[in-house]
Amino acid sequence: MKKTITFFTILLSVINIQAQEGIDLLTYENTQDINFFSSIKNGTQIKEYITTNKNSVKVGDTLILGSPTSQEMNTRTYSGSYGNRARGGVAQSRSTSKKTYEFIQMGRPAGFGSIMSAMGGDAQNMADNSLKNTTVIVSEIKTYHRGSKNKPLYVVMVLGEINGRAFGINKFLSVMDTELGIESGEILLKNRKMTRDEAIAKLKEAKELVEIDMMSKEEFDKLKKELAPIISNNNKE
Repeated sequence: MKKTITFFTILLSVINIQAQEGIDLLTYENTQDINFFSSIKNGTQIKEYITTNKNSVKVGDTLILGSPTSQEMNTRTYSGSYGNRARGGVAQSRSTSKKTYEFIQMGRPAGFGSIMSAMGGDAQNMADNSLKNTTVIVSEIKTYHRGSKNKPLYVVMVLGEINGRAFGINKFLSVMDTELGIESGEILLKNRKMTRDEAIAKLKEAKELVEIDMMSKEEFDKLKKELAPIISNNNKE
């Protein structure tokens, strides 16, 4: 018991030492710039983050959980006897699978549930398909190094339920890599900006519609004008 208390005391001390004054605005470019990230401590609080595709995520924003992109397999073996005496045994294995999120886990990044799982040698408890389409609120945004302080940063979002209820014993969800969570579609941003690839795909689709007389040339030209800045600006970066 004393060892456990000592462990948590040391852990809390490390977290407090790592924390520093928050950053109002962090951009993806900042996370890759060694002149910037070398001075940032793990666990630094962020008020607003601008993604690689120029989307903004702020503390207090509401997001939607998209579709899980991973699958978890569980295998259990059942055994027993039959008849009045234990004349023989029956054993069988049953495998089940469930869709889980690749980048969204239950609990905080280093919360109590995560710590206990790690101490027990268990993998992190990832959120599953039952949370698909859930509206959540961004409670915290934090940034961490991918190793030492000379390594780039990645951004973690802590999510709470919009109606104030908790996600079971974990109370929160953590998006362990914001960029990958958004890119994979596990996190859906409201008012998300269209990417260059999406703009090109939409323009190609519109061109095909013009060719089969399902869209007028005037409508196509109008759409092309709207999408041109997205395609041109991203092409220059």
